[in-house]
Amino acid sequence: MSSRIAGRTIVEAFLPMSGKAPLAPVYDTAHLLGTGDQPVRLAIRRMQAAGELTQSGRGRSGTLQLTDTGRGRIDRDRSALALAFTQDAGRLQWDSSWSLYTVSAPERERAARDSLRRTLLASGAAALATGTFLSPHDLRPLLDPAMGRYVISATARDLNIRGVTDPLAIAEELWPAGPIDAAYDVMDAAIKQDDPTAHADVRRILLADALEAALRNDPLIPLDLRHSPWRPTTLRRTWLARWNDIAPSAAYSAWDTVTVPAG
Repeated sequence: MSSRIAGRTIVEAFLPMSGKAPLAPVYDTAHLLGTGDQPVRLAIRRMQAAGELTQSGRGRSGTLQLTDTGRGRIDRDRSALALAFTQDAGRLQWDSSWSLYTVSAPERERAARDSLRRTLLASGAAALATGTFLSPHDLRPLLDPAMGRYVISATARDLNIRGVTDPLAIAEELWPAGPIDAAYDVMDAAIKQDDPTAHADVRRILLADALEAALRNDPLIPLDLRHSPWRPTTLRRTWLARWNDIAPSAAYSAWDTVTVPAG
């Protein structure tokens, strides 16, 4: 499994939300994973070019620090994790309200329009028609306030999608369960292959990489809209228990506040 771990994944694993990350553990872990130095160096250069981090010093003696842009990216990842684990723990029920969004911008503002559409889709919304999106979640906090003038939003409890009115049927129509469930095969494999004798950083990175792969195309719609048992939830609960059995480590310390067991 380690051969598929990207340099960027390893770099991101060691970036704290505040303060600096020493590069020596990054390179050490890359070698333990079989990735090596070069992919790590390339990932750092690309992340610097994207304005996501800064580097002080060179090589193993250097340090990395997130910029506001990079911090925002990791914070969005943490928000998705928090939503998944909160729903899995039964602490967030659906209020039976659908959120609708229409993105409308003049052609000269195409960049803003496209950015909003990408954000909505990345946040799990489904496209109903050109420029119109639906979600069982309130996605307004995730949208750039500066682009609010391009978005019309509304809520509805009585929804008819091409003759389909049952909420579970609507969810299956717009977010089919099959592909989402299948995406969790990689996480199932990672849990089964987790080696308790491996270094804590290595275990965390392998498990986190598998979880992120599974979540990438999971809209995280409320469990009220899925038939029970929902395999992704079962696997995430197993994953969380395994994660919390690993000794604390530097890798993915930015996740520590959202991976604590439900009390």
